[in-house]
Parts: sequence; structure tokens; C-alpha cells
Amino acid sequence: MSVDALETKTKQPTVFVVDDDDAVRNSLKSLIESIGIQAETFNSVHSFLDNYNPSRQGCLVLDVRLPGMSGLELQEYLQRRGIHIPIIFLSGHSNVNIAVRTMKAGAVDFLEKPFDDQMLLDTIQKAIDLEKNARWQQQRHAMIMERIRCLSPREEEVLRLLIQGNSNKAIASKMQLSAKTIETHRAHIMQKLGVNSMAGLMWMAISSGEYEEIPDQLPFDTSENWHQSISYFQ
Repeated sequence: MSVDALETKTKQPTVFVVDDDDAVRNSLKSLIESIGIQAETFNSVHSFLDNYNPSRQGCLVLDVRLPGMSGLELQEYLQRRGIHIPIIFLSGHSNVNIAVRTMKAGAVDFLEKPFDDQMLLDTIQKAIDLEKNARWQQQRHAMIMERIRCLSPREEEVLRLLIQGNSNKAIASKMQLSAKTIETHRAHIMQKLGVNSMAGLMWMAISSGEYEEIPDQLPFDTSENWHQSISYFQ
């Protein structure tokens, strides 16, 4: 496989199927690939872990009962390591307790064999969409933090006072600086964060999760898409 082909493959979502039944694995692979989604199959948890790279996009279709390490144990293992790949459990044995346990632990769904093919495909698409959105959220947070870290200590201080709802004049008084200096700092903060309004600035602060100073009542309509005023995300 060429480097370009390998890069394309790793960027596309993949459904990782782990089941110890050869017929089930082959059937699932054919079904998934029939709708244009790539699939990789494994006959055990250990085989999957030996080949899985968490940076790859996709979801996991996982049998509950497997030789050696079970599907439940794999779910717990991945959680302990902060790997949040969406999991769809399959089981040939109806067990409400196990189903509830997996769902409480974050599984996308728990399907009993034999299952409806279309139901599985719909669930897989849902899992892929969830994973894609989670990755976007992570990337967005990283982008926000990268911008915030570009602020100087003085700009950071001004930002904290701004998100508390203080006016330029009030901030100038608190920091014993001129209003013009605060205006300059505010302009630099807006530029570095890539925002063009206080609503956008507040959205950045809230999304970062770093500021306890944010008031419960905001002077903006929270139904608006604040991120649209942020150049980085357009």
C-alpha cells in the first residue's frame, strides 16, 4: 500500500469488528462495506489492541463474550486509558443487567443476535457521527486554549475582568491604568482570540472551561451561535 493510500485509509472512519465467530465477522465486514464504510475485523480483544491506533476515526462493534479478555473488560480498559471510541455491543444471549451496565458505561447501543441489518447500519452511522463530533469538540478546545495561551499576563488579567462584566473605565480604575491603555489591551485580546465582539469573547471563555469569573447572567442572547463571530472557526 502506498503512503498516500495509507494516509487516506487512516483518515476515513473505520468500523472495528471484534467477534470470535468467523462467519459473523465476515458477514459484518461485507454488510458494513456494502454502504461504503471500511471495516477491519479481529477474532479477539488482544488482536484488536495489538493493531488499534486511537488516533484513527471510527467505532467499535464488539461481541460481549470473547475468549480471554471479554468485551466488557475491553470497554473498561479503554475507559481507564481515556480512549473514547464509540462502542456498539453485540450479544447472542439476552441479559438485561449486562446491557444496562454497558450503556451506563457509555456504549452507543446493545444489540441482540440475530439483529436487523439496517438497525445495525443506522447505529454504526450514529456512532461514527458521535465520534466525529467528539473529535471536533476536542480540536476546537485545543484551538481555543492555544489562542488563550498567547495572551500576556496583563492581557489575561484584563480578560478576566472583562468577562465579569466590567467596563473599560471600571477595569482601568481597578488596575490603576488609563482607559486608553485598557482599550488597547482589549483590542489586542480580541485580535489574539480572533473575535470581533464581546459575545464571541464570552463564547471563547466559556468554551475553554478555564474561567470561574463568568457570571450566571450574561448580557447576550445565549441562543445565538457565538462561534460564528470567531474567525478561526469559519
